[in-house]
Amino acid sequence: MMARTGRARPLAMAVVILFVLALTGADSVHADAADVRIQAWQIQWIDADRASENAPSPSAGWLPSGSSDPQVDLPDGAVGMWVRLSVPPTEQWTRPALFIDRLYEMQISVYEEGELIHEDSRTYRFERNKLLVPLNASSEEGVIDIKIISGLRSGIAGEVRIGEFGELSERFVRQETLDMALGIPIASIGLLMLVCSGFLIRRQRGSWISLCLVALSTGMLILSYNPLPYIYFEKIGPAMLFLFDIWMIVLFPALHYYVNSVFEGRYKLFTVYGRVFFGYSVFCFLILLAYKLIGESFFSVYELLTVPVLGAFILVQMMLILALSIRNALRGNVNSILLSAGFLLLALSAIADLVLYYTQETPYVFVLWKLGVAAMLIALIVILARQISENYTRVVSYSKKLELYHLKMQGTEKMKVVSDLAASVAHEVRNPMQVTRGFLQFLSRKSGKDNEDHFALAIQELDRAAGIINDFLAFAKPEPETVVPLDLTEELKRVESMMSPLAALNGGEIRLSAPDRLFIRGNSSKLAQALINIVKNSIEAIEGEGVIRIEARAEKGTAVVSIADDGVGMDESQLGKLGEAFYSTKPEGTGLGLMATCRIVELMKGRLEFRSAVGEGFEAILRFPLLEEEASPLPFPQAR
Repeated sequence: MMARTGRARPLAMAVVILFVLALTGADSVHADAADVRIQAWQIQWIDADRASENAPSPSAGWLPSGSSDPQVDLPDGAVGMWVRLSVPPTEQWTRPALFIDRLYEMQISVYEEGELIHEDSRTYRFERNKLLVPLNASSEEGVIDIKIISGLRSGIAGEVRIGEFGELSERFVRQETLDMALGIPIASIGLLMLVCSGFLIRRQRGSWISLCLVALSTGMLILSYNPLPYIYFEKIGPAMLFLFDIWMIVLFPALHYYVNSVFEGRYKLFTVYGRVFFGYSVFCFLILLAYKLIGESFFSVYELLTVPVLGAFILVQMMLILALSIRNALRGNVNSILLSAGFLLLALSAIADLVLYYTQETPYVFVLWKLGVAAMLIALIVILARQISENYTRVVSYSKKLELYHLKMQGTEKMKVVSDLAASVAHEVRNPMQVTRGFLQFLSRKSGKDNEDHFALAIQELDRAAGIINDFLAFAKPEPETVVPLDLTEELKRVESMMSPLAALNGGEIRLSAPDRLFIRGNSSKLAQALINIVKNSIEAIEGEGVIRIEARAEKGTAVVSIADDGVGMDESQLGKLGEAFYSTKPEGTGLGLMATCRIVELMKGRLEFRSAVGEGFEAILRFPLLEEEASPLPFPQAR
């Protein structure tokens, strides 16, 4: 605490001053001499019947104490202690002052040469404090007596310095700014996340709010355990202590809920333990309210029912979280790896604090664990971000799958329409067309040469209509033939020999590249029909001289056939419609040939892909399961 020179400043101004001092760390410009550190002092215990005396007992003895072995634990029957400091001459400083980095007290009185120079008291149970009080300049050594009344612990637990008031005041504030600089951002992040939770969907809100409470309660615990707020704003001390207990009760159930959401509720024991913990936390809250309503007479009951049991619950919870996180991390779960890393950093920071505590000669204040807490919170936030990202990716993936499903449904409906149309029209139309074609041929022989061209054109159009009907039948009603092992290379050579004359007539050339003995299972005539349809389309697409490249290869258990040309190509919208009924880029095309090709490839358990760009040609890629061993012929699958 500082000597009271006026009323407390506003909170915002205090926070600004804390950060400015922490960042600058400037030395005092008016310090006349270096600080003097006092490492040894004397103490005298105060019994309950002597708590009101204003001077140490002359008959009681003094016990040695110091920074290397501070005495702060009260013995039975003691309510406080007197501390006697031997002070060097203070005339070397312009404004000498006494600074105590850490002490435990609820009532304190400072006497310089028997004169009271500072007094303060608290009515609530927060014993951790600091002291900065100005002294009178003197050319001789002096004695300072400090009367300290407290509850559980009492006395000096940190370093004691005599020096310039301005420099010591900076040290007074700067040493506690780490907590402020860490607690304020963490609490602010938790509060902002809590405000933003209203914009989330219900499924995300649970884990989000639990993480908000973890961050908010952690930040508030760090702030409410810092002595500076109790020094600058004494009136809100009881409220801050009450909030400290509240946030302690909230923190660990919220952490348990969040971790359980990371584990997706797979561990029943962990889930049940969380419910029990939550129930006990509600009980602790009710006991806390009873303590605040009844008063200090209920403190022993409150402490007995909360502190030891809550500590046991927290210890078991940490062990469960660490064990389950390591188990999932060993299985390659990224979120569990992050969770394990966060708890590992927290454990390492706590271990480092303990090592420093036991190895340093001077009393050590635990600070590194706060950095571990910050690392754990960062890990938890990263896990939450990953979960949201994974949920978004899953939604996008489901949307794409749903869109593909609808497209397949539309394609299935179109195929059903075409099949029904083919079944009802083909048989009814083909026979009358054949009869009509025969009569036209008969009449053309008896008519004069003037009508010969007209009859030939009529017969040609009837043949074209018959071809369309055959395409309908090939698509909708494949003939029941057999499936046998086929040498794909031989089938491609046969198609090349059949289509090369047609390519040459159009100024093109077919080039085949295929390895020997590439076997698949299929029907030779149907496969030839599908390949001829694709090659024929490529021949019609090239303008002038062009090359159709047919390549075959084995790739990861499949036989891949690529048929590519250097024609005009197609844009994405045209490419997406290939295989649909009645769609064709040719003026007189129906699209049924390519549709039949897709059906044939599908019946052979293959896949057909198209790649093209305007001005860069067209490529059709057929993939069939590669046959390693010969098998007996099987019935060719019937169309449904």
